[in-house]
Amino acid sequence: MGIVSPGFFGRRRSGDVKLPPGQYLTHDFPVLSAGPTPRIDLEGWQFYVSTENGQRKQWSWKELTSLPSEDITTDIHCVTKWSKLGTQWKGVAVETLLADVETAADYVMAHSYGGYTTNVPLEDLLNGQAWIAYQYDGEPLQPQHGGPARLLVPHLYFWKSAKWVHGLELMLADEPGFWETAGYHDYGDPWREQRYQGD
Repeated sequence: MGIVSPGFFGRRRSGDVKLPPGQYLTHDFPVLSAGPTPRIDLEGWQFYVSTENGQRKQWSWKELTSLPSEDITTDIHCVTKWSKLGTQWKGVAVETLLADVETAADYVMAHSYGGYTTNVPLEDLLNGQAWIAYQYDGEPLQPQHGGPARLLVPHLYFWKSAKWVHGLELMLADEPGFWETAGYHDYGDPWREQRYQGD
């Protein structure tokens, strides 16, 4: 998987809003991806949750979008230093998908169509902190922004909100995902400026 997206630098920060350290405010929605944008047919789209014991639950597009959904208004922060405030999403809470799943896992690997992965502690996906989002700003989520569905974990840097999400693998031990293997921080808290390993 090639890295094709340059960073965004050189913008001035806004002085009248509170942003994480090192971030600047944007009103655009920059597109940054680690590879080409996959085109996914909704008829064949599937989302799964697998456990450390090999148990697996999966949902079709129709099944996922029939689940109780939530409207989310949240700020997002990209490790390339842009922040966008008050973004509006619709999606299914991750805890809804895990309601009947028995697991002793503490970590999750998110898997995307196209091969991207990213690791997140399970506790960061629960209690209203994460969703499988399929609408943005009242419209179907566009492919360049991760559609048809992406993981949304807005309290962490946005690379943790995996585009084109395909499944969540529950794990007993933490493992690095794509960017984490390349040197990005395992956790990625924007308010502690955890961009890279060692931050």
